[in-house]
Amino acid sequence: MTDRQVAQGTGDVALWSALRRHTQARIGLGRAGSGLPTGHRLELQAAHAAARDAVHSPFDPDTVAAALTGMPTVRVRSAAPDRLTYLQRPDLGRCLDATDRAHLPSEGWDVVFVVADGLSSRAVHEHAAAMVRETASRLPAHWRVAPVVLAEQARVALGDDIAFTMGAAMVVVLVGERPGMSAADSLGAYLTHRPEPGVTTDADRNCLSNIRPPRGLGYETAAGRLAVLMERARELGATGVALKDESDALPAGATQSL
Repeated sequence: MTDRQVAQGTGDVALWSALRRHTQARIGLGRAGSGLPTGHRLELQAAHAAARDAVHSPFDPDTVAAALTGMPTVRVRSAAPDRLTYLQRPDLGRCLDATDRAHLPSEGWDVVFVVADGLSSRAVHEHAAAMVRETASRLPAHWRVAPVVLAEQARVALGDDIAFTMGAAMVVVLVGERPGMSAADSLGAYLTHRPEPGVTTDADRNCLSNIRPPRGLGYETAAGRLAVLMERARELGATGVALKDESDALPAGATQSL
């Protein structure tokens, strides 16, 4: 190998090392023969196992309820009777269990927070309660906040059914996102104004993704953006494509003033 080739190789290593500091993507891993180096292959297998565990680990509503001390909660299930059915029948995860629907209170609230297991109960256990508290604390005192609904075998659209049944003008669904090979604990927040089961689409929602400090969006930043969106949705009477997230353009402290 010539001196020039050695210098080029050293430069490549430095470049990849610099890039890896700014992303969790697996880049510049090198190779061992025709495959990955053993260390990186083992890391990939561990990440795959963590993703599978996140999808299949059971939701424990008691864990979330305990972290929401002082906030009333209601527990519901979707129409999917078990995890396998939930994964095979997405439509059932969007509909409330008939018995649980009958037990939901209805008092015309301004917003209901729904904590849904989604595809990562780990994300919900670790981040959902903090997001509910942080967001609720930023809402004006006159907002009527419904009891927090803890939903099992739930997909995002289950929030439409819940809010419609409870008479809530707005729903925030905090749900475990589909685990990737670099994140098994990512929480998403979906905001929908005046949802209607079977009518509302994803175009009618606003989403904040990758809430998982310290490697993703922090609670304060996410809650600040969400509170701004909620206030503007109320003024506009709509969410989704009609509502733009302009929180980054707000002056410092603006999200705390709502």
